[in-house]
Amino acid sequence: MGADGMDGTVVYEGEVLPEWIDVNDHMNVAYYVLAFDHGVDALWERFGITDEYIKTSRGSTFAVESHITYRSELLEGDAYVVTSQVLAFDEKRIHQFMRLYHAKSKSLAATAEWMNLHVNLDSRRVCPWPDSMLARIREFAEGQSDQNWPDLVGRQIGIAQPLYSLMPGE
Repeated sequence: MGADGMDGTVVYEGEVLPEWIDVNDHMNVAYYVLAFDHGVDALWERFGITDEYIKTSRGSTFAVESHITYRSELLEGDAYVVTSQVLAFDEKRIHQFMRLYHAKSKSLAATAEWMNLHVNLDSRRVCPWPDSMLARIREFAEGQSDQNWPDLVGRQIGIAQPLYSLMPGE
């Protein structure tokens, strides 16, 4: 855990808006994903994936897989912090783990594991990162070399002892 009580590198800070509250009087699941998406956008800016880059190069990223865990509620007006940790990358892909924290208590509200691909928007095909972008990703990742592999990476949904399961053999 970092000195600030949070794992990962802070990439975004926000506040739970009134329109994000659902009938259970807490932040709706869709807005947890939106908060993480804001974090992805902020991280991409650090790497050089800006609106200008997308318009001029026709390069961007597509999310191809994500997994969200919900750990505690966020309520209207709560300030939050999104952190990111790059777990792996190659010439076309990036695997990252994000955490959503209550800004005041530093308690974990949610996690998100994402896999993104760099793509050419004209061909709609995966393509290599530009060298300058790959260098920024590498620099960010190497700056986190003292961080541990998150326990929640690769989680699988399941019920240990289900009353019913469609899974063969259970």
